[in-house]
Amino acid sequence: MYKNNLKRIIDLILSLIGFLVLSPIFLIVTILLFFANHGKPFFFQSRPGKSEKIFKIIKFKTMTDQMDANGTLLPDDQRLTKVGHFVRKTSLDEIPQLLNVIKGDMSLIGPRPLLIQYLPLYDQHQKRRHEVRPGITGWAQVNGRNTISWKKKFDYDIWYVDNLSFFLDLKIIFMTIFKVFKSEGISAKGQATMEAFKGND
Repeated sequence: MYKNNLKRIIDLILSLIGFLVLSPIFLIVTILLFFANHGKPFFFQSRPGKSEKIFKIIKFKTMTDQMDANGTLLPDDQRLTKVGHFVRKTSLDEIPQLLNVIKGDMSLIGPRPLLIQYLPLYDQHQKRRHEVRPGITGWAQVNGRNTISWKKKFDYDIWYVDNLSFFLDLKIIFMTIFKVFKSEGISAKGQATMEAFKGND
């Protein structure tokens, strides 16, 4: 009952309340990033959701679009703005995704929605992460986020799919709050973001 019905109702209620409560912060961060990113405070990207249905994720834009002489985007750590670094460190970049939850594209808790180009790289076990709605935070995020290997991250995702429950979601929420205050697992060593998934060995 929780997985099929109650989870969605709770997602909708909490995301609406959360967005209203956080709206002053949302507005301030939007203004700061508007100036830091030359009028582009938001980042939109197509991601696969439940049953691999594609949707547009919305996040705060923490990196510029700076390119090198050949027209190639500079490495993430060179494009991350000072404001963007703060927004990422405090996980404020996730606030706009509450709109995705309200729309029904995402859940508050679930496997993180990854890039579309990863879809053909998954094995059958890894594909199971799309059996539930993707989340703003999840079991993999509270167990290492961007500092663990892709294999470990996918294992955590599938474990969540198989063990989804109200009490597990509640545990993940409290663990997420703790991780945010400690600013743990934001990036892998030497990286501004998680290294790209290149498939299974």
